[in-house]
Amino acid sequence: MLVFPNCKINLGLNILRKREDGFHDIETVFYPVKLRDALEISGQPDPGAGTTFTTSGIAIGGEPANNLCYKAYQLIKHDFPQLPGVKMHLHKSIPLGAGLGGGSADGAFLLKLINEKFGLSLASEQLQHYALQLGSDCPFFLLNKPCLACGRGEILEDIPVNLADYQVILVNPLIAINTGWAFSRVSPALPKKNIREIINQPLYSWKEELINDFEVPVFDEYPELKEIKQELYNQGAIYAAMSGSGSTLFGIFENAVTPTLFKGRDFFIKIISESFV
Repeated sequence: MLVFPNCKINLGLNILRKREDGFHDIETVFYPVKLRDALEISGQPDPGAGTTFTTSGIAIGGEPANNLCYKAYQLIKHDFPQLPGVKMHLHKSIPLGAGLGGGSADGAFLLKLINEKFGLSLASEQLQHYALQLGSDCPFFLLNKPCLACGRGEILEDIPVNLADYQVILVNPLIAINTGWAFSRVSPALPKKNIREIINQPLYSWKEELINDFEVPVFDEYPELKEIKQELYNQGAIYAAMSGSGSTLFGIFENAVTPTLFKGRDFFIKIISESFV
């Protein structure tokens, strides 16, 4: 069985407060975009064999047992010990440490794959429960449609945002940013205007009001990211911002605009003209 986990961008991201459990309450809009990994699971030839996990594409590094795909399988197997071992293979195309949620998407899609392959008939609530154990944004990828996210990012509400008439350009300078480090540099605060109100305004108004709280500390540490954002505007973006805790920047452009972005630079650049909505 083969699936193609996609990534997301954040339309605005407010860090509201630090919680007693060590997490932060946030407010953001998750918007799915069509940059995808490929994830396949199959049965082991030997029924007694254990679970294996291999990768290709962008190098992931680390032990297989630390990957969210492997952890997702183990979460379900804990409750369904009769599950046989499987072969899992992940072809990685979504950059790492990029603020795009690629690893979270892989883990969430693996949960759905296991549920389908073995006919577990898990309810959406149970899948959400497993997903939240993997990461705060994993539950979003089970829904995979524009959502206003609150709490840790797991409280999700449909929101009518549609970028189908625009193209989204992702620019990643191949810098991996640690999310924990980024949170440690943010001073939580309530915004003057909430994201729900801003996102319902015309897209042309977002530039002045729809902000990502991670940008100030991350841009201070990596000034080249601020330069990329400005270049997206110079090239004609209606709105540009950093996704998540970085390091990916994105610009939303009219379809008629053809930017000539960062020629000769060693960046990952993806132009997305298809929308999930």
